Amino acid sequence: MADDYLVRIGKLIRDARQHRGWTQSQLAEALGTSQSAVNRIERGNQNISLEMIARIGEALDSEIVSLGYAGPMHLRVVGGRRLSGSIDVKTSKNACVALLCATLLNKGRTVLRRVARIEEVYRLLEVLNSIGVRTRWINNGVDLEIVPPSELDMESIDAEAAIRTRSIIMFLGPLLHRLDAFKLPYAGGCDLGTRTIEPHMIALRRFGLDIAATEGLYHAQVDRSVTPGRPIVLTERGDTVTENALLAAARHDGVTVIRNASSNYMVQDLCFFLEALGVRVEGIGTTTLTVHGVPNIDVDVDYSPSEDPVEAMSLLAAAVVTESELTVRRVPIEFLEIELAVLEEMGLDHDRTPEYFADNGRTRLIDLTVRPSKLEAPIDKIHPMPFPGLNIDNVPFFAAIAATAQGQTLIHDWVYDNRAIYLTDLNRLGGRLQLLDPHRVLVEGPTRWRAAEMMCPPALRPAVVVLLAMMAAEGTSVLRNVYVINRGYEDLAERLNSIGAQIEIFRDI
Repeated sequence: MADDYLVRIGKLIRDARQHRGWTQSQLAEALGTSQSAVNRIERGNQNISLEMIARIGEALDSEIVSLGYAGPMHLRVVGGRRLSGSIDVKTSKNACVALLCATLLNKGRTVLRRVARIEEVYRLLEVLNSIGVRTRWINNGVDLEIVPPSELDMESIDAEAAIRTRSIIMFLGPLLHRLDAFKLPYAGGCDLGTRTIEPHMIALRRFGLDIAATEGLYHAQVDRSVTPGRPIVLTERGDTVTENALLAAARHDGVTVIRNASSNYMVQDLCFFLEALGVRVEGIGTTTLTVHGVPNIDVDVDYSPSEDPVEAMSLLAAAVVTESELTVRRVPIEFLEIELAVLEEMGLDHDRTPEYFADNGRTRLIDLTVRPSKLEAPIDKIHPMPFPGLNIDNVPFFAAIAATAQGQTLIHDWVYDNRAIYLTDLNRLGGRLQLLDPHRVLVEGPTRWRAAEMMCPPALRPAVVVLLAMMAAEGTSVLRNVYVINRGYEDLAERLNSIGAQIEIFRDI
Protein backbone atom coordinates (compact mmCIF):
# COMPACT_ATOMS: atom_id res chain seq x y z
CA MET A 1 0.00 0.00 0.00
CA ALA A 2 2.83 2.40 0.90
CA ASP A 3 4.62 1.64 -2.37
CA ASP A 4 1.45 2.33 -4.34
CA TYR A 5 1.07 5.67 -2.53
CA LEU A 6 4.64 6.67 -3.37
CA VAL A 7 4.22 5.75 -7.03
CA ARG A 8 1.04 7.83 -7.29
CA ILE A 9 2.70 10.82 -5.63
CA GLY A 10 5.71 10.40 -7.92
CA LYS A 11 3.55 10.42 -11.03
CA LEU A 12 1.78 13.59 -9.89
CA ILE A 13 5.14 15.30 -9.30
CA ARG A 14 6.44 14.18 -12.69
CA ASP A 15 3.31 15.43 -14.50
CA ALA A 16 3.47 18.79 -12.68
CA ARG A 17 7.17 19.16 -13.53
CA GLN A 18 6.59 18.40 -17.21
CA HIS A 19 3.63 20.78 -17.33
CA ARG A 20 5.96 23.49 -16.00
CA GLY A 21 8.48 22.55 -18.72
CA TRP A 22 11.23 21.70 -16.22
CA THR A 23 13.78 18.90 -16.32
CA GLN A 24 14.52 16.78 -13.27
CA SER A 25 17.77 18.71 -12.88
CA GLN A 26 15.94 22.06 -12.80
CA LEU A 27 13.56 20.80 -10.11
CA ALA A 28 16.48 19.38 -8.14
CA GLU A 29 18.23 22.75 -8.27
CA ALA A 30 15.11 24.54 -6.99
CA LEU A 31 14.85 22.06 -4.11
CA GLY A 32 18.54 22.01 -3.27
CA THR A 33 18.80 18.28 -3.93
CA SER A 34 20.20 15.99 -6.64
CA GLN A 35 18.70 14.96 -9.98
CA SER A 36 18.98 11.32 -8.93
CA ALA A 37 16.87 12.06 -5.82
CA VAL A 38 14.17 13.67 -7.95
CA ASN A 39 14.31 10.66 -10.28
CA ARG A 40 13.80 8.29 -7.33
CA ILE A 41 10.90 10.40 -6.00
CA GLU A 42 9.15 10.43 -9.39
CA ARG A 43 9.55 6.67 -9.73
CA GLY A 44 8.12 6.07 -6.24
CA ASN A 45 11.40 4.66 -4.97
CA GLN A 46 12.01 7.13 -2.12
CA ASN A 47 10.08 8.00 1.02
CA ILE A 48 8.91 11.60 0.92
CA SER A 49 7.70 13.84 3.74
CA LEU A 50 4.72 16.17 3.62
CA GLU A 51 7.16 19.05 4.01
CA MET A 52 9.05 17.96 0.87
CA ILE A 53 5.76 17.53 -1.03
CA ALA A 54 4.80 21.07 -0.03
CA ARG A 55 8.20 22.40 -1.18
CA ILE A 56 7.85 20.62 -4.51
CA GLY A 57 4.33 21.99 -4.95
CA GLU A 58 5.56 25.51 -4.24
CA ALA A 59 8.49 25.16 -6.67
CA LEU A 60 6.24 23.87 -9.44
CA ASP A 61 3.31 26.16 -8.60
CA SER A 62 1.11 23.07 -8.41
CA GLU A 63 -1.10 21.52 -5.77
CA ILE A 64 0.56 18.12 -5.68
CA VAL A 65 -1.64 16.66 -2.96
CA SER A 66 -5.29 17.46 -2.31
CA LEU A 67 -8.34 15.38 -1.42
CA GLY A 68 -8.03 12.29 -3.59
CA TYR A 69 -5.46 12.06 -6.39
CA ALA A 70 -5.29 12.81 -10.08
CA GLY A 71 -7.11 10.01 -11.85
CA PRO A 72 -7.55 9.53 -15.59
CA MET A 73 -8.37 12.58 -17.71
CA HIS A 74 -11.81 12.76 -19.33
CA LEU A 75 -13.46 15.11 -21.83
CA ARG A 76 -16.98 16.56 -21.64
CA VAL A 77 -18.06 17.66 -25.12
CA VAL A 78 -20.98 19.97 -25.91
CA GLY A 79 -21.60 19.13 -29.55
CA GLY A 80 -23.50 20.65 -32.45
CA ARG A 81 -21.29 23.76 -32.60
CA ARG A 82 -19.76 25.16 -35.78
CA LEU A 83 -16.03 25.75 -35.94
CA SER A 84 -14.60 28.93 -37.48
CA GLY A 85 -11.40 30.91 -37.89
CA SER A 86 -7.99 29.36 -38.43
CA ILE A 87 -5.64 26.95 -36.67
CA ASP A 88 -1.99 26.02 -37.20
CA VAL A 89 -0.81 22.43 -37.58
CA LYS A 90 1.72 21.38 -34.93
CA THR A 91 5.00 19.63 -35.65
CA SER A 92 4.94 15.95 -36.48
CA LYS A 93 4.56 13.56 -33.56
CA ASN A 94 6.16 10.69 -35.46
CA ALA A 95 9.05 12.82 -36.69
CA CYS A 96 9.75 14.20 -33.20
CA VAL A 97 10.00 10.75 -31.59
CA ALA A 98 12.31 9.51 -34.36
CA LEU A 99 14.53 12.57 -33.95
CA LEU A 100 14.71 12.06 -30.18
CA CYS A 101 15.98 8.52 -30.80
CA ALA A 102 18.39 9.87 -33.42
CA THR A 103 19.99 12.25 -30.91
CA LEU A 104 21.67 9.15 -29.42
CA LEU A 105 23.87 9.10 -32.54
CA ASN A 106 25.33 12.50 -31.70
CA LYS A 107 27.92 13.29 -29.02
CA GLY A 108 27.16 16.99 -29.37
CA ARG A 109 24.26 19.25 -28.36
CA THR A 110 21.00 18.94 -30.30
CA VAL A 111 18.23 21.56 -30.33
CA LEU A 112 14.88 20.53 -31.81
CA ARG A 113 12.49 23.39 -32.57
CA ARG A 114 8.78 23.44 -31.67
CA VAL A 115 8.76 19.86 -30.38
CA ALA A 116 5.29 18.41 -29.83
CA ARG A 117 4.47 18.50 -26.07
CA ILE A 118 2.75 15.12 -26.05
CA GLU A 119 2.78 12.05 -23.83
CA GLU A 120 4.77 10.00 -26.36
CA VAL A 121 7.54 12.61 -26.25
CA TYR A 122 7.37 12.78 -22.44
CA ARG A 123 7.78 9.00 -22.18
CA LEU A 124 10.86 9.06 -24.42
CA LEU A 125 12.32 11.96 -22.45
CA GLU A 126 11.85 9.96 -19.24
CA VAL A 127 13.72 7.05 -20.80
CA LEU A 128 16.51 9.31 -22.10
CA ASN A 129 16.84 11.07 -18.73
CA SER A 130 17.00 7.76 -16.89
CA ILE A 131 20.02 6.60 -18.92
CA GLY A 132 21.89 9.88 -18.40
CA VAL A 133 20.84 12.09 -21.31
CA ARG A 134 20.27 15.70 -20.21
CA THR A 135 17.19 17.34 -21.72
CA ARG A 136 15.56 20.68 -21.03
CA TRP A 137 12.85 22.80 -22.54
CA ILE A 138 14.18 26.19 -23.67
CA ASN A 139 12.77 29.38 -25.19
CA ASN A 140 9.71 29.40 -22.89
CA GLY A 141 9.16 25.68 -23.29
CA VAL A 142 8.90 25.76 -27.09
CA ASP A 143 12.18 24.10 -28.08
CA LEU A 144 14.03 21.11 -26.67
CA GLU A 145 17.74 20.82 -25.92
CA ILE A 146 19.34 17.35 -25.72
CA VAL A 147 22.88 16.71 -24.46
CA PRO A 148 24.06 13.08 -24.23
CA PRO A 149 26.48 11.77 -21.58
CA SER A 150 29.85 10.29 -22.46
CA GLU A 151 28.56 6.92 -21.21
CA LEU A 152 24.96 5.73 -21.15
CA ASP A 153 23.64 4.18 -17.93
CA MET A 154 21.44 1.43 -19.42
CA GLU A 155 21.08 -0.33 -16.05
CA SER A 156 18.96 2.60 -14.80
CA ILE A 157 16.57 2.68 -17.76
CA ASP A 158 13.00 3.69 -16.84
CA ALA A 159 11.21 0.49 -17.84
CA GLU A 160 7.76 1.80 -16.93
CA ALA A 161 8.09 4.72 -19.36
CA ALA A 162 9.71 2.54 -22.03
CA ILE A 163 6.91 -0.03 -22.20
CA ARG A 164 4.34 2.75 -22.73
CA THR A 165 5.83 3.73 -26.08
CA ARG A 166 6.55 1.67 -29.18
CA SER A 167 9.11 4.29 -30.20
CA ILE A 168 11.62 2.71 -27.82
CA ILE A 169 12.25 0.16 -30.58
CA MET A 170 14.16 2.90 -32.43
CA PHE A 171 16.84 2.89 -29.74
CA LEU A 172 18.20 -0.29 -31.30
CA GLY A 173 19.76 1.39 -34.34
CA PRO A 174 21.76 4.05 -32.44
CA LEU A 175 22.67 1.86 -29.43
CA LEU A 176 24.32 -0.87 -31.48
CA HIS A 177 27.09 1.66 -32.25
CA ARG A 178 27.57 2.67 -28.61
CA LEU A 179 27.33 -0.63 -26.70
CA ASP A 180 28.41 -4.21 -27.27
CA ALA A 181 25.55 -5.50 -25.11
CA PHE A 182 22.43 -3.89 -23.67
CA LYS A 183 18.85 -4.57 -22.60
CA LEU A 184 15.66 -2.79 -23.64
CA PRO A 185 12.11 -3.28 -22.33
CA TYR A 186 9.52 -4.61 -24.77
CA ALA A 187 7.96 -1.92 -26.97
CA GLY A 188 4.37 -0.90 -26.17
CA GLY A 189 2.11 1.87 -27.55
CA CYS A 190 -1.38 1.63 -29.03
CA ASP A 191 -3.38 -1.59 -28.87
CA LEU A 192 -3.37 -2.38 -32.59
CA GLY A 193 -2.89 -6.13 -32.52
CA THR A 194 0.28 -8.16 -32.75
CA ARG A 195 3.28 -6.43 -34.31
CA THR A 196 6.58 -8.29 -34.20
CA ILE A 197 10.04 -6.73 -34.36
CA GLU A 198 11.22 -9.29 -36.92
CA PRO A 199 11.28 -6.77 -39.82
CA HIS A 200 13.56 -4.61 -37.66
CA MET A 201 15.81 -7.56 -36.90
CA ILE A 202 16.12 -8.58 -40.56
CA ALA A 203 17.66 -5.14 -41.19
CA LEU A 204 19.68 -4.78 -37.97
CA ARG A 205 21.24 -8.26 -38.07
CA ARG A 206 23.16 -6.97 -41.07
CA PHE A 207 24.96 -4.62 -38.66
CA GLY A 208 25.78 -7.45 -36.22
CA LEU A 209 22.83 -7.01 -33.83
CA ASP A 210 21.37 -10.16 -32.30
CA ILE A 211 18.46 -10.16 -29.87
CA ALA A 212 17.03 -12.72 -27.46
CA ALA A 213 13.64 -11.80 -25.95
CA THR A 214 13.01 -13.05 -22.41
CA GLU A 215 11.11 -11.85 -19.34
CA GLY A 216 9.88 -8.62 -20.88
CA LEU A 217 13.31 -7.55 -22.16
CA TYR A 218 15.20 -7.53 -25.42
CA HIS A 219 18.74 -8.79 -24.67
CA ALA A 220 20.95 -7.33 -27.40
CA GLN A 221 24.45 -8.42 -28.42
CA VAL A 222 26.53 -6.75 -31.15
CA ASP A 223 29.10 -8.55 -33.30
CA ARG A 224 31.36 -5.81 -34.68
CA SER A 225 32.76 -8.11 -37.37
CA VAL A 226 29.39 -8.19 -39.18
CA THR A 227 28.71 -5.39 -41.68
CA PRO A 228 26.20 -5.10 -44.55
CA GLY A 229 28.08 -6.28 -47.62
CA ARG A 230 25.15 -5.94 -50.00
CA PRO A 231 21.96 -3.83 -50.14
CA ILE A 232 19.53 -4.32 -47.26
CA VAL A 233 16.07 -5.24 -48.53
CA LEU A 234 13.37 -4.50 -45.96
CA THR A 235 10.66 -7.16 -45.79
CA GLU A 236 8.17 -4.52 -44.65
CA ARG A 237 8.01 -0.97 -46.02
CA GLY A 238 7.36 0.29 -42.51
CA ASP A 239 8.21 3.73 -41.17
CA THR A 240 9.94 2.68 -37.94
CA VAL A 241 11.68 -0.23 -39.68
CA THR A 242 13.14 2.18 -42.24
CA GLU A 243 14.08 4.63 -39.49
CA ASN A 244 15.88 1.93 -37.50
CA ALA A 245 17.83 0.88 -40.59
CA LEU A 246 18.74 4.54 -41.23
CA LEU A 247 19.86 5.03 -37.62
CA ALA A 248 22.07 1.95 -37.84
CA ALA A 249 23.50 3.00 -41.21
CA ALA A 250 24.20 6.58 -40.07
CA ARG A 251 27.28 5.60 -38.02
CA HIS A 252 28.32 2.60 -40.09
CA ASP A 253 31.72 3.31 -41.59
CA GLY A 254 30.78 2.80 -45.20
CA VAL A 255 27.91 3.04 -47.68
CA THR A 256 24.62 1.29 -46.91
CA VAL A 257 21.88 0.82 -49.49
CA ILE A 258 18.35 0.33 -48.09
CA ARG A 259 15.72 -0.94 -50.52
CA ASN A 260 11.93 -1.13 -50.12
CA ALA A 261 12.32 1.81 -47.72
CA SER A 262 9.40 3.92 -46.56
CA SER A 263 9.47 7.43 -48.02
CA ASN A 264 6.87 8.77 -45.59
CA TYR A 265 7.03 12.17 -43.89
CA MET A 266 8.77 11.12 -40.67
CA VAL A 267 11.39 9.18 -42.62
CA GLN A 268 12.13 12.23 -44.75
CA ASP A 269 12.43 14.43 -41.63
CA LEU A 270 14.87 11.91 -40.15
CA CYS A 271 16.93 11.97 -43.36
CA PHE A 272 17.06 15.78 -43.27
CA PHE A 273 18.24 15.61 -39.64
CA LEU A 274 20.90 13.03 -40.46
CA GLU A 275 22.17 15.36 -43.18
CA ALA A 276 22.44 18.10 -40.54
CA LEU A 277 24.62 15.64 -38.56
CA GLY A 278 26.90 15.26 -41.56
CA VAL A 279 25.52 11.97 -42.90
CA ARG A 280 24.89 12.02 -46.67
CA VAL A 281 21.61 10.38 -47.70
CA GLU A 282 20.75 9.87 -51.37
CA GLY A 283 17.26 9.05 -52.63
CA ILE A 284 15.20 10.92 -50.01
CA GLY A 285 11.54 10.59 -50.96
CA THR A 286 12.12 7.30 -52.83
CA THR A 287 12.11 3.64 -51.81
CA THR A 288 15.88 3.27 -52.22
CA LEU A 289 18.09 5.14 -49.76
CA THR A 290 21.88 5.25 -49.98
CA VAL A 291 23.50 6.25 -46.70
CA HIS A 292 27.10 7.41 -46.46
CA GLY A 293 27.78 6.75 -42.79
CA VAL A 294 29.96 8.75 -40.41
CA PRO A 295 31.49 6.57 -37.64
CA ASN A 296 31.91 9.47 -35.22
CA ILE A 297 29.28 12.22 -34.95
CA ASP A 298 30.08 15.10 -32.60
CA VAL A 299 28.35 18.28 -33.77
CA ASP A 300 26.08 20.92 -32.29
CA VAL A 301 22.96 20.85 -34.43
CA ASP A 302 19.75 22.90 -34.61
CA TYR A 303 16.82 21.36 -36.49
CA SER A 304 13.13 22.16 -37.08
CA PRO A 305 10.89 19.12 -37.66
CA SER A 306 8.08 19.69 -40.12
CA GLU A 307 4.34 19.80 -39.53
CA ASP A 308 2.20 16.71 -38.94
CA PRO A 309 0.06 15.61 -41.91
CA VAL A 310 -2.06 13.36 -39.70
CA GLU A 311 -2.92 16.24 -37.37
CA ALA A 312 -3.73 18.29 -40.47
CA MET A 313 -6.09 15.51 -41.57
CA SER A 314 -7.63 15.47 -38.07
CA LEU A 315 -8.41 19.20 -38.27
CA LEU A 316 -9.72 18.90 -41.82
CA ALA A 317 -12.00 16.05 -40.68
CA ALA A 318 -13.19 18.16 -37.72
CA ALA A 319 -14.35 20.83 -40.16
CA VAL A 320 -16.09 18.32 -42.43
CA VAL A 321 -17.88 16.43 -39.66
CA THR A 322 -19.11 19.63 -37.94
CA GLU A 323 -20.09 21.21 -41.29
CA SER A 324 -17.83 24.20 -40.63
CA GLU A 325 -15.74 26.67 -42.56
CA LEU A 326 -12.21 26.47 -41.22
CA THR A 327 -8.71 27.42 -42.38
CA VAL A 328 -6.02 24.91 -41.47
CA ARG A 329 -2.61 26.56 -41.78
CA ARG A 330 0.81 24.98 -42.37
CA VAL A 331 -0.52 21.80 -44.00
CA PRO A 332 2.25 19.54 -45.43
CA ILE A 333 0.54 19.12 -48.77
CA GLU A 334 2.84 16.52 -50.34
CA PHE A 335 1.69 14.07 -47.65
CA LEU A 336 -2.04 14.83 -48.08
CA GLU A 337 -2.42 15.04 -51.84
CA ILE A 338 -4.14 11.64 -52.22
CA GLU A 339 -6.51 12.35 -49.32
CA LEU A 340 -7.51 15.69 -50.83
CA ALA A 341 -7.94 14.12 -54.27
CA VAL A 342 -10.36 11.56 -52.78
CA LEU A 343 -12.24 14.30 -50.89
CA GLU A 344 -12.49 16.41 -54.05
CA GLU A 345 -14.16 13.47 -55.80
CA MET A 346 -16.55 13.20 -52.84
CA GLY A 347 -17.47 16.87 -53.33
CA LEU A 348 -15.36 18.74 -50.78
CA ASP A 349 -15.47 22.53 -51.26
CA HIS A 350 -12.06 23.96 -50.41
CA ASP A 351 -9.35 26.45 -51.40
CA ARG A 352 -5.60 26.27 -50.97
CA THR A 353 -2.84 28.87 -51.00
CA PRO A 354 0.34 28.64 -53.09
CA GLU A 355 2.99 26.38 -51.58
CA TYR A 356 5.70 27.62 -49.21
CA PHE A 357 8.46 25.88 -47.28
CA ALA A 358 8.43 24.60 -43.71
CA ASP A 359 11.11 25.75 -41.28
CA ASN A 360 13.30 22.81 -42.31
CA GLY A 361 13.50 24.40 -45.77
CA ARG A 362 12.46 21.16 -47.48
CA THR A 363 8.83 20.23 -46.76
CA ARG A 364 6.15 21.97 -48.84
CA LEU A 365 3.24 23.58 -46.94
CA ILE A 366 -0.07 25.23 -47.85
CA ASP A 367 -2.95 26.87 -45.99
CA LEU A 368 -6.21 25.02 -46.62
CA THR A 369 -9.72 26.46 -46.23
CA VAL A 370 -12.55 23.92 -45.97
CA ARG A 371 -16.22 24.88 -46.35
CA PRO A 372 -19.46 22.96 -45.61
CA SER A 373 -20.03 20.51 -48.45
CA LYS A 374 -22.59 17.97 -49.64
CA LEU A 375 -20.46 14.86 -49.86
CA GLU A 376 -21.16 11.70 -51.84
CA ALA A 377 -19.67 8.33 -50.93
CA PRO A 378 -16.63 7.48 -53.07
CA ILE A 379 -17.07 4.89 -55.81
CA ASP A 380 -13.91 3.02 -54.82
CA LYS A 381 -13.02 1.72 -51.37
CA ILE A 382 -10.85 3.75 -49.01
CA HIS A 383 -7.61 1.88 -48.31
CA PRO A 384 -4.11 2.89 -47.25
CA MET A 385 -0.90 2.43 -49.17
CA PRO A 386 2.72 3.32 -48.40
CA PHE A 387 3.64 6.89 -49.34
CA PRO A 388 2.77 8.41 -51.76
CA GLY A 389 -0.52 6.55 -51.23
CA LEU A 390 -3.24 7.42 -48.74
CA ASN A 391 -1.60 7.55 -45.32
CA ILE A 392 -2.27 4.56 -43.06
CA ASP A 393 -2.94 6.82 -40.06
CA ASN A 394 -5.46 8.90 -42.02
CA VAL A 395 -7.78 6.00 -42.82
CA PRO A 396 -9.81 6.23 -39.56
CA PHE A 397 -10.74 9.86 -40.29
CA PHE A 398 -12.48 8.72 -43.45
CA ALA A 399 -14.86 6.68 -41.27
CA ALA A 400 -16.22 9.89 -39.73
CA ILE A 401 -16.14 11.75 -43.05
CA ALA A 402 -17.89 8.88 -44.88
CA ALA A 403 -20.55 8.87 -42.16
CA THR A 404 -21.46 12.42 -43.21
CA ALA A 405 -21.61 11.53 -46.93
CA GLN A 406 -24.57 10.21 -48.92
CA GLY A 407 -24.25 6.49 -49.65
CA GLN A 408 -22.09 3.54 -48.64
CA THR A 409 -18.32 3.65 -48.23
CA LEU A 410 -16.12 0.58 -47.84
CA ILE A 411 -13.05 1.17 -45.65
CA HIS A 412 -10.34 -1.48 -45.85
CA ASP A 413 -7.81 -0.98 -43.03
CA TRP A 414 -5.59 -3.91 -43.98
CA VAL A 415 -2.47 -2.92 -42.02
CA TYR A 416 -3.61 -3.37 -38.40
CA ASP A 417 -5.42 -6.32 -36.88
CA ASN A 418 -7.70 -4.44 -34.47
CA ARG A 419 -8.09 -0.83 -35.57
CA ALA A 420 -11.12 -1.28 -37.84
CA ILE A 421 -13.00 -2.82 -34.91
CA TYR A 422 -12.56 0.37 -32.89
CA LEU A 423 -14.18 2.43 -35.66
CA THR A 424 -17.50 0.73 -34.88
CA ASP A 425 -17.51 2.72 -31.63
CA LEU A 426 -19.05 5.43 -33.82
CA ASN A 427 -22.28 3.39 -33.70
CA ARG A 428 -22.66 4.48 -30.07
CA LEU A 429 -22.95 8.03 -31.41
CA GLY A 430 -25.52 7.29 -34.09
CA GLY A 431 -23.24 5.99 -36.82
CA ARG A 432 -24.17 3.08 -39.06
CA LEU A 433 -20.98 1.08 -39.45
CA GLN A 434 -21.00 -2.63 -40.21
CA LEU A 435 -17.86 -4.65 -39.44
CA LEU A 436 -17.41 -7.11 -42.30
CA ASP A 437 -14.21 -8.66 -40.90
CA PRO A 438 -11.33 -7.46 -38.68
CA HIS A 439 -10.08 -5.22 -41.49
CA ARG A 440 -13.16 -4.00 -43.40
CA VAL A 441 -15.95 -1.66 -42.33
CA LEU A 442 -18.98 -0.59 -44.37
CA VAL A 443 -20.08 2.96 -43.52
CA GLU A 444 -23.63 4.17 -44.31
CA GLY A 445 -24.31 7.90 -44.49
CA PRO A 446 -25.43 10.51 -43.87
CA THR A 447 -25.51 10.27 -40.06
CA ARG A 448 -27.58 12.03 -37.45
CA TRP A 449 -25.05 12.07 -34.64
CA ARG A 450 -26.27 11.75 -31.05
CA ALA A 451 -24.54 12.36 -27.75
CA ALA A 452 -23.24 9.48 -25.62
CA GLU A 453 -20.89 8.66 -22.76
CA MET A 454 -18.20 6.11 -23.56
CA MET A 455 -14.66 4.93 -22.91
CA CYS A 456 -11.92 6.12 -25.21
CA PRO A 457 -10.76 3.48 -27.72
CA PRO A 458 -7.22 2.29 -26.92
CA ALA A 459 -5.87 3.33 -30.35
CA LEU A 460 -4.88 6.94 -31.07
CA ARG A 461 -6.60 7.78 -34.37
CA PRO A 462 -9.93 5.98 -33.68
CA ALA A 463 -10.01 7.81 -30.33
CA VAL A 464 -9.77 11.20 -32.08
CA VAL A 465 -12.42 10.11 -34.60
CA VAL A 466 -14.82 9.42 -31.72
CA LEU A 467 -14.05 12.88 -30.29
CA LEU A 468 -14.82 14.53 -33.66
CA ALA A 469 -18.16 12.71 -33.88
CA MET A 470 -18.99 13.92 -30.36
CA MET A 471 -18.28 17.49 -31.52
CA ALA A 472 -20.87 17.01 -34.28
CA ALA A 473 -23.52 15.42 -32.02
CA GLU A 474 -26.18 17.66 -30.47
CA GLY A 475 -26.07 17.51 -26.68
CA THR A 476 -23.36 16.66 -24.17
CA SER A 477 -21.07 13.65 -24.59
CA VAL A 478 -18.38 12.30 -22.28
CA LEU A 479 -15.21 10.58 -23.48
CA ARG A 480 -13.46 8.83 -20.61
CA ASN A 481 -9.74 8.16 -20.10
CA VAL A 482 -8.20 10.07 -23.00
CA TYR A 483 -4.52 9.35 -22.26
CA VAL A 484 -4.17 7.77 -25.71
CA ILE A 485 -5.18 11.08 -27.36
CA ASN A 486 -2.60 12.95 -25.29
CA ARG A 487 0.01 10.49 -26.58
CA GLY A 488 -0.23 12.02 -30.04
CA TYR A 489 -1.83 15.49 -29.77
CA GLU A 490 -0.72 18.56 -27.86
CA ASP A 491 -3.52 20.40 -26.00
CA LEU A 492 -6.07 19.16 -28.55
CA ALA A 493 -9.15 20.10 -26.51
CA GLU A 494 -7.91 23.65 -25.83
CA ARG A 495 -6.94 24.16 -29.46
CA LEU A 496 -10.32 22.94 -30.71
CA ASN A 497 -11.98 25.28 -28.21
CA SER A 498 -10.02 28.16 -29.75
CA ILE A 499 -11.88 27.63 -33.04
CA GLY A 500 -15.35 27.22 -31.55
CA ALA A 501 -15.61 23.78 -29.94
CA GLN A 502 -16.84 23.39 -26.36
CA ILE A 503 -14.77 20.72 -24.65
CA GLU A 504 -14.13 20.57 -20.91
CA ILE A 505 -11.29 18.59 -19.35
CA PHE A 506 -12.11 16.96 -16.01
CA ARG A 507 -10.97 14.19 -13.69
CA ASP A 508 -12.81 12.01 -11.21
CA ILE A 509 -12.73 13.24 -7.63
